[in-house]
Amino acid sequence: MNTKKRQVNWLHYIISLLIPIALLLNIPASLAAKTDYMLGQQKMKIPANNQATPARIALGKALFFDPRLSGSNWISCGTCHNPALGWSDGLPTGIGEGQQVLHRSTPTILNTGYNRHQFWDGRERTLEAQATGPIQAGVEMNQTMGVLIEELELIKGYKPLFEAAYPGEGISEDTIGKAIANFERTIVSDYSAPFDHWVRGKKDAISASAKRGFELFDGKARCNFCHQGHNFTDDGFHNIGLPNTDDPGRYAIAKIAILKGAFKTPTLRDIARTPPYMHNGAYATLEAVVEHYNEGGKNKSNLSPNMKKLNLSKQEKADLVSFLNTLTDKQKEFSLPILPN
Repeated sequence: MNTKKRQVNWLHYIISLLIPIALLLNIPASLAAKTDYMLGQQKMKIPANNQATPARIALGKALFFDPRLSGSNWISCGTCHNPALGWSDGLPTGIGEGQQVLHRSTPTILNTGYNRHQFWDGRERTLEAQATGPIQAGVEMNQTMGVLIEELELIKGYKPLFEAAYPGEGISEDTIGKAIANFERTIVSDYSAPFDHWVRGKKDAISASAKRGFELFDGKARCNFCHQGHNFTDDGFHNIGLPNTDDPGRYAIAKIAILKGAFKTPTLRDIARTPPYMHNGAYATLEAVVEHYNEGGKNKSNLSPNMKKLNLSKQEKADLVSFLNTLTDKQKEFSLPILPN
């Protein structure tokens, strides 16, 4: 174990001791636990055969925004993952080939390089595998991989990009997926949201209401049961009792009863930019999301044991929303690539 990892583990151990001590001293546990959000971002796990280089990132960026990757030549990865919309699309659920309305919302790709599981149901474990899935899905980009490779080989500008990124490997499903994954790993938080400034010591970075909201988040509201660490996710799967859904979620991948209707915990980073919320876009506002949790969910069948009725007051709900809004960084400028021809 390297020194840096040992230091992080020791910090978590110290925090685990501080929280019960804080309770004994009548100090809000959330204030002691705040230290957990100061540990900084984790190190991404990147495959040894796909370490980042400028050439690989540049190729991946071009592929990500190129509509010629789709069967119709008008849908790109960036069509649904729009940088101006928090790397989502602002729709309740995505729209794919032939204007088909999909049954799940488009998740942000922000910080997805830290995730252990990809997609709402976690069916892929790496960004490399995830990257080519929507391209070949009939209801999404509806492209045949063999046809795509032939089309890319006919675009003269792509050949030198692939050779610079993956010398001698050529244009293949493997190199397409690896390049897009490299670009996606560059889409990360700056950790300069108001909350980040506050945990680093700037006392006036967030309002009194947001500070109360953080105590609720880490306490009575139980949000920290699933939204943990620098990325505010446990990377797990939970059935939170959403109404009007028969989507099996994670259960389709792992036939375990508790996973029926369970979906991956999304990051809360930049949450103000990514409405509507939930895997099916059920709620348009953070206020509606908080009310859902306050009720302990609506559909009580196979509900996660973490879901409990919260009995929050009107002020507590408003404080919780105030806190959630502090998790959004300032909007960054982003330049679209010039596509090869």
